[in-house]
Amino acid sequence: MQTTLTQNRQAPLLSVRNLKTHFFTDEGLVKAVDGISFDVRPGETLGIVGESGCGKSVAARSILGIVERPGRIVEGEILLRREPQNGRAAEIDLTRLDPDGREMRYIRGGEIALVFQEPMTSFSPVHTIGNQMVEAIRLHRKVSPRAARERAIEMLRKVGISRAEHRVDEYSYQLSGGLRQRAMIATALSCDPRLLIADEPTTALDVTTQAQILDLIRSLQAQNGMAVMLITHNLGVVAEMADRVVVMYLGRVAERGTVDDIFHNPRHPYTQALLRSIPSVESTPRVKLPTITGSIPHPYNRPRGCPFHPRCPSFIPSRCDQTEPALGPVGPNQEASCLLYEGA
Repeated sequence: MQTTLTQNRQAPLLSVRNLKTHFFTDEGLVKAVDGISFDVRPGETLGIVGESGCGKSVAARSILGIVERPGRIVEGEILLRREPQNGRAAEIDLTRLDPDGREMRYIRGGEIALVFQEPMTSFSPVHTIGNQMVEAIRLHRKVSPRAARERAIEMLRKVGISRAEHRVDEYSYQLSGGLRQRAMIATALSCDPRLLIADEPTTALDVTTQAQILDLIRSLQAQNGMAVMLITHNLGVVAEMADRVVVMYLGRVAERGTVDDIFHNPRHPYTQALLRSIPSVESTPRVKLPTITGSIPHPYNRPRGCPFHPRCPSFIPSRCDQTEPALGPVGPNQEASCLLYEGA
């Protein structure tokens, strides 16, 4: 059933529905992603936020079918809307595709691209940047090696790398962190994907380079009209970049809504606690910032009821520790999974 949040809006490019990705380990079951749902619409930026260990990166890897063993998708749909055919838009469920099959390999990079947090671990140290870009381009486009190389140089220039015709023959270890990230973005966008998933794209970078990378993503998004799914724990980045926000906690959606609603009228206690921990110009000098009590529970010891209740300042005894809340409307374009609003 369509919720208030998604009514009367442009049809989603990507729809994730009740996605569950679990890891079956010798120590026990890890529910890394446990029933999340969200949409990504054409041309928008969706921010996925939460502390480390909340399942953000596993959700991104699930979309692209690159979840490492012993993890696997156990339930849910990941619907990708294709170009209209005979007057109708086609949808394909990515969870039903062979992760190693031809169609999924085409989608991965051709329609949906991923930028990792640390490009040093993504580029091969024994191949030049150009060779890896040419391989990616020729995998998705029927072009000659020469044409693919020219495309690689064009994309390196487009992301602001000077002397691109020389840089294309360098190895990843010869580039600075900022240049490696630019090269990774150039590789991801070389085949004009409709959706870019950026998984913590600026975490390892200094503040100046971080701002440059964010400006670059925003500029390329405007030029290409692509959607962006931005995964980060940095709420400042989300406030600057996102149109809508999904807040995750322990594999579930705690709250989702427009960026204005999330930042100006947060409803879930977890979202409120995250926002209180952000430094601001109004903060009292030399006063310690508020922190969230406790830490994320061990994945083998998930709490009963609301997953956030052991850390929640609004904990209701005999309710929050017994009943797991459903995601429900708390405003015209906002939803939260909290018992404080059930029946309100």
